[in-house]
Amino acid sequence: MLRPLLFQRTWRQLSDRPSKFLEPHVMQSFRAAILISFTLATPNIFASAMSPSLSPEGMYRTHAQNYKDLVLATCIASAYRYNENVGIDAGSSITALRDWAHYDWEKSPEKLGELVGKYLARDYTNPLVESEVRGVRFDFLKCLDLYHSKKLDVLTKNVVIDPTHTDIQDYK
Repeated sequence: MLRPLLFQRTWRQLSDRPSKFLEPHVMQSFRAAILISFTLATPNIFASAMSPSLSPEGMYRTHAQNYKDLVLATCIASAYRYNENVGIDAGSSITALRDWAHYDWEKSPEKLGELVGKYLARDYTNPLVESEVRGVRFDFLKCLDLYHSKKLDVLTKNVVIDPTHTDIQDYK
């Protein structure tokens, strides 16, 4: 019984003390601590908003890589143009990639369209799959083959301006 009594006595002694002199200092310290934490956290908030994980990473890739991504997105948009959701998403991605890939606008659009058309026209018929799923065209596989093709490498070298440069370097 001695311990609870000791605790009560100590608590009573602390609670009976006049605290009007201590409270303003504690509140000022508390406010200062909040202000300091917000001040220190603000740069981290803005830095994380600009980090590649929270925004498209295209501006950090080279012009050559962005051009190849543009071709892949064009291929996917063309292959799935009748599927509204895929077409809209791929088309929006094409618009963004055009901003990050610096290429010769005179040569590129028609060459890009021709190359995409040739790959999508390929016949990738597989009788084993066709027996299970009717109408399979393997368009996505064609787009991947285009993306990894030597023909796209050659086109990229011919139309991309400053292929090792990144878009973000223009703003530094």
